[in-house]
Amino acid sequence: MAKIDEFLRTMIESKGSDLHLCSCQPPKIRVHGDLKPLSVPPISPEEMRDILKEICTDSKWEWYEKNLDQDFAYEIPGLARFRVNYLNNHFGPAAVLRVIPTKILTIDDLHLPPILREVCNYNRGLVLVTGPTGSGKSTTLAAMIDYINDTQCKHIITIEDPIEFVHPNKKCVIVQREIGNDTDSFGVALRGAMRADPDIILVGEMRDLETINLALTCAAMGMLVFGTLHTNNAPKTVDRIIDTFPAEQQPQIRAMLAQTLTGVISQLLCKTADGKGRVASHEILLYSDALPATIREGNIANIRSIIEQSSGRGMKTMDSDLMHLLNDGRITAAEAYMKATNKQDFEARLTKEDLQSING
Repeated sequence: MAKIDEFLRTMIESKGSDLHLCSCQPPKIRVHGDLKPLSVPPISPEEMRDILKEICTDSKWEWYEKNLDQDFAYEIPGLARFRVNYLNNHFGPAAVLRVIPTKILTIDDLHLPPILREVCNYNRGLVLVTGPTGSGKSTTLAAMIDYINDTQCKHIITIEDPIEFVHPNKKCVIVQREIGNDTDSFGVALRGAMRADPDIILVGEMRDLETINLALTCAAMGMLVFGTLHTNNAPKTVDRIIDTFPAEQQPQIRAMLAQTLTGVISQLLCKTADGKGRVASHEILLYSDALPATIREGNIANIRSIIEQSSGRGMKTMDSDLMHLLNDGRITAAEAYMKATNKQDFEARLTKEDLQSING
């Protein structure tokens, strides 16, 4: 058994989500959002190098030593798969491994908004699932792809770095491609996907101008494109896409985005009131007659009004969902306040103890 497997098994037993390894420090695991050290002595840079190399192929290790960064997936059969990131810092080699549940959780399992089933039935357009690192974007997208796989007969191509959830073919034909192993880059894979007769394309991360431009092009060609961005709400998502491009290209990109954007699902993970878990809060923007003109004209601030005026269709702002979770007793006022955009709406609910913890 690889040395790192001991740490990963301890993390799973503790219901942790991430293992953090840093030279000259003991391993730490993230449990319900908090980092906790394991009862293990600090790991020297030499020992860390041996631990990391043990589960890495020769080619990937060669890339890591040259570039000081590496991403891949690792599996302990019968336990779980893990998304792995190797890096280097001031102290030496380091790594972060995130658990990928073996079982793909459903929309119901995750208590996701029911409107996501309607989004899964779209035939074309661009749907973005957004949120900070560790907010569960990949898990949400996996649940949506699984729902489509159960209910529709589609050809789905996923482009991921690395592949996290492995989807069996049910009603759909699903082709999963991993950057590095199956294709050189997101751009190369997206160009290939255009010629492969897909109904749906999933882009694991829209991280650069080329990828975003090609995803928009695929959506404009009539495909349904799912993608992720590291943004916290719908207006910031639209701004991020447009601001990726040079100023002279932005009018054209606004027009393409206005034509293709059919949904933004933003999510944040909040600590539960009992401190024993986490619950997701969502902001949902769907297509409406007013949305294309709002994007084309650059009136991004109006997106908030579109969402608020369309709550009957399943749209909601992040703050309204946080308030709902607070009123249901699922999160504390302090947690809602910390995650809210308009913090004034939550100030009256804070206790003196909340204010003390927030202010440090």
